[in-house]
Amino acid sequence: MGMDRATLSIDSLPVVASGVVAKLDDIVAQAKKAQQERARSYREQALKILPWICGRCAREFGRERVRELTVHHKDGNHDNNPPDGSNWELLCVYCHENEHARVEDSKFEKPGGPEPDSGSRHRPFEGLDELLKKKK
Repeated sequence: MGMDRATLSIDSLPVVASGVVAKLDDIVAQAKKAQQERARSYREQALKILPWICGRCAREFGRERVRELTVHHKDGNHDNNPPDGSNWELLCVYCHENEHARVEDSKFEKPGGPEPDSGSRHRPFEGLDELLKKKK
């Protein structure tokens, strides 16, 4: 069909390549679904074991407004979900947003200033350089 490489588009990829794209789309969709299910599961656990009170503003929530409570991971690691709830606190949507905004704002603090009170202490790549050195 006389197409040069410059005119190729995603629509003109061979069937095999489009199959790979479809497979990748499926993998991404499954990962998103699994993450939502995990979040739903630890939210349900947190609502069973923790009082329905915002951990920051102390506002109490009844059944009709419990959807406004969110689960905040104290250490910032969303994969750290102990069954006793020790890494969770319930925050209203406003306080939860504020908590995460404070973490983002602390990234722009001047060196030597007061140490920001960040709830996020999870460092997923901490020590990675040492592990990589051992591999060599």
